[in-house]
Amino acid sequence: MSDLSVLYATAASIGFFHTILGVDHYLPFVALQKARRWSLGKTLSFTFFCGLGHVFSSVILGVIGIYFGMVLLRLELFEAFRGDMAAWALLVFGFMYFVWGIRRAIVPKDHKHVHAQNPAGITPWVLFIIFVLGPCEPLIPVLMYPAAKINLMGLVGVTLVFCTVTIATMVSAVALLGCGVRMVVLHPFEKYSHALAGFAIFACGFLIKFAGI
Repeated sequence: MSDLSVLYATAASIGFFHTILGVDHYLPFVALQKARRWSLGKTLSFTFFCGLGHVFSSVILGVIGIYFGMVLLRLELFEAFRGDMAAWALLVFGFMYFVWGIRRAIVPKDHKHVHAQNPAGITPWVLFIIFVLGPCEPLIPVLMYPAAKINLMGLVGVTLVFCTVTIATMVSAVALLGCGVRMVVLHPFEKYSHALAGFAIFACGFLIKFAGI
């Protein structure tokens, strides 16, 4: 088996396991689907675009680094910094969304400001930005740099395999979990759906930051 074939297989396996083991790649989308009563199609479309932004940002950084001959260690440090910022962003945003969800659930509607800004409306955009900021840690050092040493087509092929498998795994995981969650009836806890979504996002940030997931 050639070195390039090994890299293709590695790209596919890393793309799959990196995504499945990182619950932040799918749990927030399932939580938002339940809280915002999205259709499965809308949820999967949003997941796809977030996944695209997630991998594209690392691809761009890797291409720039390879083109300008940047030292790999510098790119790894920058990717680690991006990952740290994304984790903190999930923590802070998840906590704020959780608090807002609790307040929304317990404060009587008559006491709420009619024209107050609804944080739930900007939640998808914030989550998209966080995913763009979040790195695909193994992509550049494990796949792109070794493939670039072989040839350009190898670099393109390995990158496409990793990105395709990563996004496909994200969408598939959300589809499976989303179908299951749609059958769960919260009833008395329905009013806490936004708070639960905020907690899920916060938990993802916590696991990334403090559990290394």
